[in-house]
Amino acid sequence: MTKPDLDYSFSHLDDLMDDAGLDALLVTSKHNVRYLLGGYQFIFFSAMDAIGHSRYLPVFVYIKGAVDKTAYVGNRMEGGEHENHPFWPEHIYTMSWTSVDSTQQALEHLARMGVNAGRIGVEPSFLPMNAAAQIAQDMPQATLHDATAVLEELRAVKTERELTLLRQASESITDAMQATIRGAKAGDSKFEIIERLRQEETRRGLMFEYCLLTLGSSHNRAASNQTWAEGEVLSIDSGGNLDGYIGDICRMGVLGTPDNELQDLLAEVEATQQAAFAKIRAGATGAEVIAAGEACRKTQKNAACTDFFAHGMGLISHEAPFLMTNHPVAYENRDADKPLRSNMILSVETTMLHPKRGFIKLEDTLCVKDDGYELFGSEGRGWTIGNS
Repeated sequence: MTKPDLDYSFSHLDDLMDDAGLDALLVTSKHNVRYLLGGYQFIFFSAMDAIGHSRYLPVFVYIKGAVDKTAYVGNRMEGGEHENHPFWPEHIYTMSWTSVDSTQQALEHLARMGVNAGRIGVEPSFLPMNAAAQIAQDMPQATLHDATAVLEELRAVKTERELTLLRQASESITDAMQATIRGAKAGDSKFEIIERLRQEETRRGLMFEYCLLTLGSSHNRAASNQTWAEGEVLSIDSGGNLDGYIGDICRMGVLGTPDNELQDLLAEVEATQQAAFAKIRAGATGAEVIAAGEACRKTQKNAACTDFFAHGMGLISHEAPFLMTNHPVAYENRDADKPLRSNMILSVETTMLHPKRGFIKLEDTLCVKDDGYELFGSEGRGWTIGNS
């Protein structure tokens, strides 16, 4: 087998499995399967999972310390993909149509490799009930354990290839946002503005994922027939995907010249962002970043209606490092007191829900560096003027 050029090392994966006490992995989430395969994702199921009475369930099988025993179980149609662009694992099974098919084949492979018992790592949130039941039936001597944290840690520090994709995704989204805001005019609906952003992101090579948009004094970010009016603010928050990696940015627009109050409100948001940015560097803890942002937020005139949040991102919009608990996306802040490492990615966001002027927010993507940070997609962080 030719060793692949991957964004992770097998020795690192083995160490993480050792720490977690795992003997093998059955990886079934599309994002982690894609990562472990080196970027491959079957296009037929990129936007759906269901087919027939079941669903697509790719399985990446890894046995600790035995790279040559790695297997990939895919859909029957993936045989052509493998023929044209061979997958790197030594053992390829493109034969499944259901989640049970995939699971049975993965277990048969483990048995052939001499694994009939032990501690098997799985992703509980991405393992269907019938697949878990099949494992219990066919491997009664094995025990299943949550390997989610192992895979999150494996992805936590990005390679230069990954950073390039994240940088390009962020820059493309900010460019698309500027074009969208500048092209929008009075009377344009949220539906129309979101569709324009979708086209702008697609034109720049991104896969459009979502747009959360507010107009005027409203805090409602869902698409609707609401239209933009002169003097009103617009907040545009969007995620776009570039070869599996997420760009997630929020920028502000206004239809007309921003008045002094709007300038002051965005300056409050910006001050909180910059206070957090100033603490970002390798060796600092996420808790220090959070504390700095929170301390600045609390001094602002509109602190009562302003929220600060920071999180890791990469293949998905919230991943390691996990810095805060009980915020919009709830999870344990298990990385808050650990040192940040160079080439981790952070999303930093400050949101003001002003009762009269509306939803005012900046969200930025930063790469942790030894001596500070690099800001991705830095354009348009002030007021962008619409087509008055």
